[in-house]
Amino acid sequence: MKIVFFVHSIISDWNNGHAHFLRGLMKSLMAQGHEVRSCEATRNWSTDNLIHDHGTSAVVEFARLFPEIRIEMYKGGRSIVEEVDRLTQEADLVIVHEFNEPELIGAVGYIRRSRGDFVLLFHDTHHRAVSLPYSIATLNLGAYDGVLAFGEALCHVYRTRFAIDRAWTFHEAADTSLFYPKEGEKAHDVVWIGNWGDEERSEETRTFLIGSARSLQHLKFAAYGVRYPQNAVYDLKEAGIEYRNWIPNYRVPDVFAGARITIHIPRRYYHETLPGIPTIRPFEALACGIPMICTPWDDREGLFRPGKDYMIAHTPSDMYRAISELAENQEKRASLAAHGLETIRTRHTCDHRAAQLIQIYQTYG
Repeated sequence: MKIVFFVHSIISDWNNGHAHFLRGLMKSLMAQGHEVRSCEATRNWSTDNLIHDHGTSAVVEFARLFPEIRIEMYKGGRSIVEEVDRLTQEADLVIVHEFNEPELIGAVGYIRRSRGDFVLLFHDTHHRAVSLPYSIATLNLGAYDGVLAFGEALCHVYRTRFAIDRAWTFHEAADTSLFYPKEGEKAHDVVWIGNWGDEERSEETRTFLIGSARSLQHLKFAAYGVRYPQNAVYDLKEAGIEYRNWIPNYRVPDVFAGARITIHIPRRYYHETLPGIPTIRPFEALACGIPMICTPWDDREGLFRPGKDYMIAHTPSDMYRAISELAENQEKRASLAAHGLETIRTRHTCDHRAAQLIQIYQTYG
């Protein structure tokens, strides 16, 4: 079976968390015998920022680590319809990610309607359907056969607000060929990996992360991520948190290996408006076997086992206490790590999602 993806970028994960899961999904599909092609624009926001900040070496490293992913580039503009027509030739399934230009999304729909020889799915792993609903409403999704949404709450939005009946819950998952427990010298007690992200969790980051570091000066904290304003960087450093800026996602397992604990702070939309969506970070952390403490999040789909796979801190005081407990209790850390890893390997790998995707495709047969 031939599967074509249109993505913002598979090459760059600079503030582009969508690439994490999509890379793993493509690899799993290929391992299961399918031909996969990934298509992206020759110029895109994430790759431009990556090269601006870190040069072309990051792109070269991606090519070295992911040689199996076949990438096709397109220019867009006036030639977009012709390019999409070429890139989708002989495809059985085409998946267009939400983080694409409307012109591309519309062009793929146009080719699907005119040729009718492939199944076309829209893949949404963001909160714009509720935070910026007009941005979804103005897209030309009429020719799409269905939607892959990374949570049941988002599926419900597509079914009720956008009248798309064929919406499938398709959670992200861990690429366990990259994310697995590694041995490492513990350079930090607590590590946080997350971008600042449009003030969507700035208050929570200040109270749960920065506040914890201020209260627990005897522990070593580190933070990774991009788009931190200068005042936030100052607050991190003032609290004693070592700010390390951007890290390629494929190096995150090494960071987890060098820390005793990680924390997860969901963006506000996934706590309040789209409950039940964990985003990619918890999958990857648990796959690496690092104990995780999460700020308030309602796992209403039962993806994990709260209290067993990870700890929940409902208040900043809960976070201070949980970090202190885990820092001092190796047995508790080992128990959380083992149970979280078990859940990932049993239910939430990219191999699981690749198999689910093929099952979804077969419903259109």
